[in-house]
Amino acid sequence: MNYDDWDARSESYEQYSYKPYGSGYNAPQKKKRKRHTGLLAVLVILALITGIVSWAVNFLDLTVEKEADSLTFSLGDGETMEAVAEYPEQQTQKMSPVKAQDAPKGSVDITDTPRSVENRPVEDAQALSLQQIYEKVSPSVASISCINAGGSGTGTGIVMSKDGYVITNYHVIDNAQQIYVLLGEHDRYEAELVGGDETTDLAVLKIEAQGLTPAQFGDSDVLRVGDAVVAIGDPLGTQLRGTMTDGIVSAINRDLNMSGRQMTLIQTNAALNSGNSGGPLINCYGQVIGINTMKMSGDHFSNATVEGLGFAIPITQAKPILDELISQGYVSGRPAIGIQGQTVDLRAQLFYHLPSGVLVTGILEDSDAFEKGLEENDVIVQFDGHDVSSLDELVTVKNGYEAGQSVRLTIYRGRNYYYADITLVDQITPDIY
Repeated sequence: MNYDDWDARSESYEQYSYKPYGSGYNAPQKKKRKRHTGLLAVLVILALITGIVSWAVNFLDLTVEKEADSLTFSLGDGETMEAVAEYPEQQTQKMSPVKAQDAPKGSVDITDTPRSVENRPVEDAQALSLQQIYEKVSPSVASISCINAGGSGTGTGIVMSKDGYVITNYHVIDNAQQIYVLLGEHDRYEAELVGGDETTDLAVLKIEAQGLTPAQFGDSDVLRVGDAVVAIGDPLGTQLRGTMTDGIVSAINRDLNMSGRQMTLIQTNAALNSGNSGGPLINCYGQVIGINTMKMSGDHFSNATVEGLGFAIPITQAKPILDELISQGYVSGRPAIGIQGQTVDLRAQLFYHLPSGVLVTGILEDSDAFEKGLEENDVIVQFDGHDVSSLDELVTVKNGYEAGQSVRLTIYRGRNYYYADITLVDQITPDIY
Protein backbone atom coordinates (compact mmCIF):
# COMPACT_ATOMS: atom_id res chain seq x y z
CA MET A 1 0.00 0.00 0.00
CA ASN A 2 1.23 3.49 -0.84
CA TYR A 3 0.98 5.55 2.33
CA ASP A 4 1.79 8.78 0.48
CA ASP A 5 -1.69 8.71 -1.03
CA TRP A 6 -3.40 8.25 2.35
CA ASP A 7 -4.15 11.88 3.03
CA ALA A 8 -5.89 12.30 -0.30
CA ARG A 9 -8.18 9.40 0.34
CA SER A 10 -8.75 9.98 4.04
CA GLU A 11 -11.66 12.32 3.43
CA SER A 12 -13.68 9.49 1.97
CA TYR A 13 -13.11 7.37 5.04
CA GLU A 14 -14.05 9.84 7.75
CA GLN A 15 -16.39 7.39 9.33
CA TYR A 16 -13.59 4.96 10.06
CA SER A 17 -10.72 4.96 12.45
CA TYR A 18 -7.65 2.83 12.22
CA LYS A 19 -5.34 1.32 14.73
CA PRO A 20 -1.60 1.25 14.14
CA TYR A 21 -0.38 -1.48 11.82
CA GLY A 22 3.01 -2.05 13.19
CA SER A 23 5.95 -0.77 15.05
CA GLY A 24 6.65 2.88 14.32
CA TYR A 25 3.55 3.43 12.25
CA ASN A 26 0.26 4.94 13.43
CA ALA A 27 -2.85 5.19 11.39
CA PRO A 28 -4.52 8.63 11.69
CA GLN A 29 -7.82 8.65 13.56
CA LYS A 30 -10.86 10.71 12.81
CA LYS A 31 -11.74 13.28 15.53
CA LYS A 32 -15.04 12.40 17.23
CA ARG A 33 -17.92 14.76 17.24
CA LYS A 34 -18.90 16.34 20.53
CA ARG A 35 -21.88 14.76 22.20
CA HIS A 36 -23.95 16.42 25.02
CA THR A 37 -25.30 13.30 26.67
CA GLY A 38 -23.59 14.27 30.04
CA LEU A 39 -25.28 17.67 30.05
CA LEU A 40 -28.61 16.13 29.32
CA ALA A 41 -28.19 13.66 32.18
CA VAL A 42 -27.35 16.47 34.64
CA LEU A 43 -30.39 18.47 33.54
CA VAL A 44 -32.63 15.45 33.96
CA ILE A 45 -31.28 14.76 37.45
CA LEU A 46 -31.64 18.43 38.39
CA ALA A 47 -35.24 18.45 37.20
CA LEU A 48 -35.98 15.35 39.25
CA ILE A 49 -34.40 16.86 42.38
CA THR A 50 -36.31 20.13 41.89
CA GLY A 51 -39.55 18.24 41.49
CA ILE A 52 -39.00 16.11 44.57
CA VAL A 53 -38.08 19.11 46.73
CA SER A 54 -41.09 21.08 45.49
CA TRP A 55 -43.40 18.15 46.21
CA ALA A 56 -41.91 17.70 49.72
CA VAL A 57 -42.32 21.38 50.55
CA ASN A 58 -45.94 21.49 49.37
CA PHE A 59 -46.91 18.16 50.84
CA LEU A 60 -45.19 18.39 54.22
CA ASP A 61 -45.64 22.17 54.61
CA LEU A 62 -41.94 22.52 55.39
CA THR A 63 -40.46 25.93 56.07
CA VAL A 64 -37.12 26.79 54.56
CA GLU A 65 -35.08 29.63 55.98
CA LYS A 66 -33.06 30.23 52.82
CA GLU A 67 -34.92 31.65 49.85
CA ALA A 68 -32.60 30.27 47.18
CA ASP A 69 -29.61 27.99 46.94
CA SER A 70 -27.29 27.79 43.95
CA LEU A 71 -25.32 24.82 42.69
CA THR A 72 -22.57 24.89 40.10
CA PHE A 73 -22.02 21.88 37.83
CA SER A 74 -18.93 21.18 35.69
CA LEU A 75 -19.80 19.96 32.18
CA GLY A 76 -16.29 19.24 30.88
CA ASP A 77 -14.11 21.13 28.44
CA GLY A 78 -14.17 24.09 30.82
CA GLU A 79 -17.93 24.63 30.51
CA THR A 80 -19.98 25.21 33.68
CA MET A 81 -23.64 25.64 34.46
CA GLU A 82 -25.27 27.29 37.49
CA ALA A 83 -28.53 25.85 38.71
CA VAL A 84 -30.76 27.78 41.08
CA ALA A 85 -33.36 26.05 43.21
CA GLU A 86 -36.05 28.35 44.50
CA TYR A 87 -38.19 27.65 47.58
CA PRO A 88 -41.51 29.00 48.69
CA GLU A 89 -41.47 32.00 51.01
CA GLN A 90 -40.74 31.21 54.67
CA GLN A 91 -43.93 30.94 56.68
CA THR A 92 -42.62 30.96 60.27
CA GLN A 93 -41.43 34.05 62.07
CA LYS A 94 -37.68 34.29 62.55
CA MET A 95 -36.10 35.00 65.99
CA SER A 96 -34.48 38.40 66.25
CA PRO A 97 -30.88 38.14 67.57
CA VAL A 98 -30.09 39.95 70.81
CA LYS A 99 -28.02 43.02 70.14
CA ALA A 100 -24.75 43.25 72.03
CA GLN A 101 -25.68 46.56 73.57
CA ASP A 102 -28.88 45.03 75.02
CA ALA A 103 -27.02 42.30 77.01
CA PRO A 104 -25.85 42.93 80.64
CA LYS A 105 -22.21 43.88 80.88
CA GLY A 106 -20.14 42.26 83.69
CA SER A 107 -22.69 42.41 86.49
CA VAL A 108 -24.54 39.92 88.71
CA ASP A 109 -27.84 40.98 90.21
CA ILE A 110 -28.00 40.28 93.98
CA THR A 111 -31.44 40.23 95.51
CA ASP A 112 -32.20 40.84 99.18
CA THR A 113 -31.84 37.72 101.36
CA PRO A 114 -33.41 37.30 104.81
CA ARG A 115 -31.14 36.68 107.78
CA SER A 116 -30.02 33.02 108.00
CA VAL A 117 -32.33 30.74 109.95
CA GLU A 118 -31.19 30.00 113.47
CA ASN A 119 -30.13 26.35 113.57
CA ARG A 120 -31.09 24.97 116.97
CA PRO A 121 -29.71 21.51 117.84
CA VAL A 122 -32.70 20.60 120.01
CA GLU A 123 -36.20 21.84 120.68
CA ASP A 124 -35.42 23.60 123.94
CA ALA A 125 -36.13 27.20 124.83
CA GLN A 126 -32.80 27.45 126.68
CA ALA A 127 -30.77 25.85 123.90
CA LEU A 128 -28.73 28.09 121.64
CA SER A 129 -28.56 27.93 117.89
CA LEU A 130 -25.29 26.89 116.29
CA GLN A 131 -24.70 30.50 115.32
CA GLN A 132 -25.27 31.67 118.91
CA ILE A 133 -22.96 28.97 120.27
CA TYR A 134 -20.15 30.13 118.02
CA GLU A 135 -20.68 33.78 118.91
CA LYS A 136 -20.67 32.93 122.62
CA VAL A 137 -17.71 30.53 122.79
CA SER A 138 -15.31 31.59 120.02
CA PRO A 139 -13.88 34.54 122.07
CA SER A 140 -12.84 31.95 124.67
CA VAL A 141 -10.97 29.73 122.19
CA ALA A 142 -7.21 30.26 121.90
CA SER A 143 -4.64 29.13 119.34
CA ILE A 144 -1.51 27.52 120.82
CA SER A 145 1.86 27.59 119.04
CA CYS A 146 4.97 25.92 120.44
CA ILE A 147 8.65 25.98 119.52
CA ASN A 148 10.77 23.00 120.49
CA ALA A 149 14.09 21.47 119.58
CA GLY A 150 12.57 19.49 116.73
CA GLY A 151 10.62 22.35 115.17
CA SER A 152 7.18 23.68 116.05
CA GLY A 153 3.68 22.47 116.87
CA THR A 154 0.17 23.83 117.18
CA GLY A 155 -2.97 23.12 119.15
CA THR A 156 -6.02 24.77 120.69
CA GLY A 157 -6.71 26.13 124.16
CA ILE A 158 -9.63 27.30 126.31
CA VAL A 159 -9.59 30.57 128.25
CA MET A 160 -10.45 29.63 131.83
CA SER A 161 -10.27 33.00 133.61
CA LYS A 162 -10.28 36.72 132.93
CA ASP A 163 -6.71 37.08 134.21
CA GLY A 164 -5.07 34.78 131.68
CA TYR A 165 -5.27 31.10 132.67
CA VAL A 166 -5.59 28.90 129.58
CA ILE A 167 -6.28 25.15 129.45
CA THR A 168 -4.87 22.80 126.81
CA ASN A 169 -3.58 19.23 126.37
CA TYR A 170 -0.27 18.21 127.87
CA HIS A 171 0.86 16.63 124.59
CA VAL A 172 0.41 20.00 122.84
CA ILE A 173 3.09 21.67 124.99
CA ASP A 174 5.25 18.63 125.80
CA ASN A 175 8.96 19.47 125.41
CA ALA A 176 8.13 23.02 124.29
CA GLN A 177 10.88 25.60 124.76
CA GLN A 178 8.56 28.53 124.01
CA ILE A 179 4.76 28.68 124.06
CA TYR A 180 2.58 31.36 122.46
CA VAL A 181 -1.16 32.01 122.79
CA LEU A 182 -3.11 33.80 120.08
CA LEU A 183 -6.48 35.39 120.92
CA GLY A 184 -8.72 37.21 118.48
CA GLU A 185 -7.07 38.37 115.30
CA HIS A 186 -3.87 39.98 116.51
CA ASP A 187 -3.42 39.48 120.29
CA ARG A 188 -0.35 37.28 120.73
CA TYR A 189 1.12 36.45 124.13
CA GLU A 190 4.08 34.44 125.31
CA ALA A 191 2.81 31.90 127.82
CA GLU A 192 4.28 30.31 130.94
CA LEU A 193 3.59 26.67 131.81
CA VAL A 194 1.87 26.64 135.21
CA GLY A 195 1.67 22.87 135.40
CA GLY A 196 1.10 19.76 133.33
CA ASP A 197 -0.06 16.22 133.95
CA GLU A 198 0.95 13.64 131.37
CA THR A 199 -1.31 10.96 132.86
CA THR A 200 -4.51 12.90 132.18
CA ASP A 201 -3.08 14.84 129.21
CA LEU A 202 -3.92 18.20 130.80
CA ALA A 203 -1.90 21.40 131.13
CA VAL A 204 -2.48 24.96 132.32
CA LEU A 205 -0.81 28.03 130.81
CA LYS A 206 -0.66 31.62 132.06
CA ILE A 207 -0.45 34.76 129.95
CA GLU A 208 -0.13 38.37 131.11
CA ALA A 209 -3.57 39.66 130.13
CA GLN A 210 -6.68 41.02 131.79
CA GLY A 211 -10.33 41.28 130.85
CA LEU A 212 -10.42 38.08 128.80
CA THR A 213 -13.66 36.21 128.05
CA PRO A 214 -13.61 32.94 130.01
CA ALA A 215 -15.57 29.93 128.81
CA GLN A 216 -18.60 28.69 130.71
CA PHE A 217 -18.18 25.09 131.87
CA GLY A 218 -21.06 22.61 132.13
CA ASP A 219 -21.70 19.28 133.88
CA SER A 220 -20.44 16.45 131.67
CA ASP A 221 -21.98 13.85 134.00
CA VAL A 222 -25.48 14.58 132.66
CA LEU A 223 -24.54 13.86 129.03
CA ARG A 224 -26.49 11.21 127.16
CA VAL A 225 -25.68 9.41 123.94
CA GLY A 226 -27.27 11.43 121.14
CA ASP A 227 -26.83 14.86 122.75
CA ALA A 228 -25.85 17.55 120.24
CA VAL A 229 -22.31 18.92 120.59
CA VAL A 230 -19.94 21.14 118.63
CA ALA A 231 -16.16 21.54 118.60
CA ILE A 232 -14.21 24.72 117.91
CA GLY A 233 -10.48 24.71 117.20
CA ASP A 234 -7.62 24.87 114.73
CA PRO A 235 -7.70 21.69 112.63
CA LEU A 236 -4.35 21.13 110.92
CA GLY A 237 -2.96 24.38 112.36
CA THR A 238 -3.64 28.09 112.67
CA GLN A 239 -4.37 28.50 108.97
CA LEU A 240 -7.84 27.08 109.67
CA ARG A 241 -8.19 28.55 113.15
CA GLY A 242 -11.63 29.02 114.61
CA THR A 243 -13.24 26.14 112.70
CA MET A 244 -16.50 24.81 114.16
CA THR A 245 -17.80 21.30 113.53
CA ASP A 246 -20.96 19.72 114.90
CA GLY A 247 -22.08 16.24 115.83
CA ILE A 248 -23.47 14.21 118.70
CA VAL A 249 -22.22 12.36 121.75
CA SER A 250 -21.52 8.92 120.29
CA ALA A 251 -20.63 7.24 123.59
CA ILE A 252 -19.84 8.10 127.18
CA ASN A 253 -17.36 6.54 129.64
CA ARG A 254 -15.30 5.12 126.79
CA ASP A 255 -12.16 3.49 128.29
CA LEU A 256 -9.16 3.81 125.98
CA ASN A 257 -5.42 3.34 126.29
CA MET A 258 -3.57 6.48 125.25
CA SER A 259 0.22 6.14 125.10
CA GLY A 260 0.19 3.59 127.89
CA ARG A 261 -2.31 5.56 130.01
CA GLN A 262 -5.86 4.39 130.63
CA MET A 263 -8.36 7.21 130.10
CA THR A 264 -12.15 7.44 130.33
CA LEU A 265 -13.39 9.72 127.57
CA ILE A 266 -16.41 11.12 125.74
CA GLN A 267 -16.71 9.81 122.18
CA THR A 268 -18.11 12.12 119.49
CA ASN A 269 -18.55 12.17 115.73
CA ALA A 270 -17.87 15.93 115.55
CA ALA A 271 -14.90 16.21 113.18
CA LEU A 272 -11.60 16.45 115.10
CA ASN A 273 -8.17 16.64 113.50
CA SER A 274 -4.60 17.38 114.47
CA GLY A 275 -4.69 20.91 115.87
CA ASN A 276 -8.06 20.49 117.61
CA SER A 277 -6.26 19.04 120.64
CA GLY A 278 -6.92 21.07 123.77
CA GLY A 279 -9.98 22.79 122.33
CA PRO A 280 -13.54 22.74 123.71
CA LEU A 281 -16.32 20.23 123.15
CA ILE A 282 -19.48 22.28 123.72
CA ASN A 283 -23.09 21.35 124.50
CA CYS A 284 -26.21 23.00 123.05
CA TYR A 285 -26.19 25.63 125.82
CA GLY A 286 -22.77 26.96 124.89
CA GLN A 287 -21.07 25.25 127.85
CA VAL A 288 -17.73 23.46 127.61
CA ILE A 289 -18.32 19.87 128.70
CA GLY A 290 -15.11 18.29 127.36
CA ILE A 291 -11.53 19.00 126.31
CA ASN A 292 -10.75 17.45 122.94
CA THR A 293 -7.75 15.18 123.24
CA MET A 294 -7.45 12.70 120.40
CA LYS A 295 -8.81 11.30 117.17
CA MET A 296 -8.85 7.56 116.62
CA SER A 297 -6.63 6.56 113.71
CA GLY A 298 -6.86 3.44 111.64
CA ASP A 299 -3.81 1.75 113.17
CA HIS A 300 -5.61 1.42 116.54
CA PHE A 301 -7.75 -1.41 115.16
CA SER A 302 -6.91 -1.89 111.46
CA ASN A 303 -5.33 -0.19 108.49
CA ALA A 304 -8.67 1.24 107.37
CA THR A 305 -9.30 4.98 107.22
CA VAL A 306 -11.24 6.05 110.31
CA GLU A 307 -13.61 9.02 110.38
CA GLY A 308 -16.07 10.29 112.99
CA LEU A 309 -14.22 8.89 116.01
CA GLY A 310 -13.06 11.75 118.23
CA PHE A 311 -12.58 11.81 121.99
CA ALA A 312 -12.68 14.43 124.73
CA ILE A 313 -11.78 14.50 128.43
CA PRO A 314 -14.98 15.02 130.50
CA ILE A 315 -14.77 18.36 132.25
CA THR A 316 -15.93 16.92 135.59
CA GLN A 317 -12.91 14.59 135.56
CA ALA A 318 -10.58 17.38 134.45
CA LYS A 319 -11.65 19.90 137.11
CA PRO A 320 -9.75 18.48 140.15
CA ILE A 321 -6.63 17.98 138.00
CA LEU A 322 -6.78 21.54 136.68
CA ASP A 323 -7.36 22.95 140.15
CA GLU A 324 -4.25 21.20 141.49
CA LEU A 325 -2.16 22.27 138.52
CA ILE A 326 -3.12 25.89 139.19
CA SER A 327 -2.61 25.74 142.95
CA GLN A 328 0.67 23.78 143.11
CA GLY A 329 1.84 23.05 139.57
CA TYR A 330 1.42 19.27 139.82
CA VAL A 331 -1.14 16.64 140.80
CA SER A 332 -0.76 15.15 144.26
CA GLY A 333 -0.49 11.38 144.41
CA ARG A 334 1.15 10.94 141.02
CA PRO A 335 3.97 8.48 141.85
CA ALA A 336 7.59 9.18 141.01
CA ILE A 337 10.91 7.55 141.85
CA GLY A 338 12.48 10.99 141.80
CA ILE A 339 14.83 10.56 138.85
CA GLN A 340 15.41 11.77 135.34
CA GLY A 341 16.31 9.05 132.90
CA GLN A 342 16.43 7.63 129.38
CA THR A 343 16.28 4.26 127.69
CA VAL A 344 19.60 2.46 127.26
CA ASP A 345 19.72 1.98 123.50
CA LEU A 346 21.29 -1.00 121.75
CA ARG A 347 24.45 0.90 120.77
CA ALA A 348 25.11 1.91 124.38
CA GLN A 349 24.49 -1.65 125.52
CA LEU A 350 27.09 -2.99 123.08
CA PHE A 351 29.67 -0.23 123.56
CA TYR A 352 29.50 0.05 127.37
CA HIS A 353 28.45 -3.56 128.07
CA LEU A 354 25.22 -2.44 129.76
CA PRO A 355 21.97 -4.39 130.25
CA SER A 356 18.67 -3.12 128.81
CA GLY A 357 16.90 -0.77 131.19
CA VAL A 358 16.64 2.90 132.19
CA LEU A 359 19.81 4.98 132.61
CA VAL A 360 19.60 7.43 135.52
CA THR A 361 20.67 10.88 134.28
CA GLY A 362 19.56 12.97 137.29
CA ILE A 363 18.17 12.58 140.82
CA LEU A 364 15.76 14.77 142.78
CA GLU A 365 17.53 15.65 146.04
CA ASP A 366 14.25 15.70 148.00
CA SER A 367 13.43 12.12 146.97
CA ASP A 368 13.86 8.95 148.97
CA ALA A 369 15.84 7.49 146.06
CA PHE A 370 18.52 10.14 146.67
CA GLU A 371 18.58 9.29 150.37
CA LYS A 372 18.96 5.59 149.61
CA GLY A 373 22.04 6.19 147.46
CA LEU A 374 20.92 6.08 143.83
CA GLU A 375 23.49 7.72 141.57
CA GLU A 376 23.72 9.00 138.03
CA ASN A 377 24.66 6.34 135.47
CA ASP A 378 22.88 3.63 137.45
CA VAL A 379 20.71 1.41 135.25
CA ILE A 380 17.27 0.41 136.62
CA VAL A 381 16.48 -3.06 135.28
CA GLN A 382 13.54 -3.98 137.56
CA PHE A 383 10.75 -2.03 139.28
CA ASP A 384 9.27 -3.98 142.20
CA GLY A 385 9.91 -7.29 140.46
CA HIS A 386 8.79 -6.11 136.97
CA ASP A 387 11.46 -6.21 134.26
CA VAL A 388 11.81 -2.83 132.52
CA SER A 389 13.79 -2.46 129.29
CA SER A 390 12.75 1.11 128.40
CA LEU A 391 11.60 4.37 129.97
CA ASP A 392 8.07 3.83 128.65
CA GLU A 393 7.87 0.46 130.37
CA LEU A 394 9.11 1.98 133.63
CA VAL A 395 6.50 4.78 133.50
CA THR A 396 3.69 2.32 132.68
CA VAL A 397 4.56 0.08 135.63
CA LYS A 398 5.16 3.03 137.99
CA ASN A 399 1.77 4.61 137.21
CA GLY A 400 0.09 1.56 138.68
CA TYR A 401 1.28 2.64 142.13
CA GLU A 402 0.62 5.68 144.33
CA ALA A 403 2.87 8.23 145.93
CA GLY A 404 3.92 7.03 149.40
CA GLN A 405 4.13 3.36 148.49
CA SER A 406 7.38 1.46 148.98
CA VAL A 407 8.93 -0.47 146.06
CA ARG A 408 12.16 -2.36 145.40
CA LEU A 409 14.42 -1.29 142.53
CA THR A 410 17.04 -3.55 140.98
CA ILE A 411 20.08 -1.50 139.93
CA TYR A 412 23.03 -2.36 137.67
CA ARG A 413 26.23 -0.52 138.64
CA GLY A 414 29.85 -1.34 137.84
CA ARG A 415 29.06 -4.83 136.50
CA ASN A 416 27.13 -5.67 139.67
CA TYR A 417 23.44 -5.70 140.59
CA TYR A 418 22.04 -4.05 143.73
CA TYR A 419 18.66 -3.69 145.44
CA ALA A 420 17.25 -0.41 146.72
CA ASP A 421 14.00 -0.18 148.69
CA ILE A 422 12.55 3.32 148.24
CA THR A 423 9.33 5.24 148.89
CA LEU A 424 7.65 6.84 145.86
CA VAL A 425 7.18 10.62 145.98
CA ASP A 426 4.83 13.07 144.26
CA GLN A 427 5.65 13.77 140.64
CA ILE A 428 6.06 17.52 140.85
CA THR A 429 7.12 18.05 137.24
CA PRO A 430 6.41 16.00 134.12
CA ASP A 431 10.12 15.32 133.47
CA ILE A 432 10.63 13.68 136.87
CA TYR A 433 9.90 9.93 136.82
